[in-house]
Amino acid sequence: MTDRFAATARRHGDAGVVDITGELDSGAAAPLATAYAEAAAGASRITLNFGELTYMNSSGIALIVELLGKARAAGLSVHAFGLSEHYRQIFEITRLADFVEIHADEPSAVA
Repeated sequence: MTDRFAATARRHGDAGVVDITGELDSGAAAPLATAYAEAAAGASRITLNFGELTYMNSSGIALIVELLGKARAAGLSVHAFGLSEHYRQIFEITRLADFVEIHADEPSAVA
């Protein structure tokens, strides 16, 4: 069974939050870009919620790298929470963790 990808934007204080659900792969490009744009509008930082992520491949990692570039160009820091231990290790191995501040939960990620 395939978990369809969805990304939604919401505001938590001055942080723009992108809630990621399902499989983050090449098919996620358009909805992720839309959710990022909505979340970034007027935000002081971007927070990625990976709590409902079921799968991420190298194309998904590339989409996160692209998002990091957009955030950097806009002067926004990027934070994340909800990463499983497996995906936390992938963020370390790929050095995404050098550019994304990983938090244990949403309150610390948006503070």
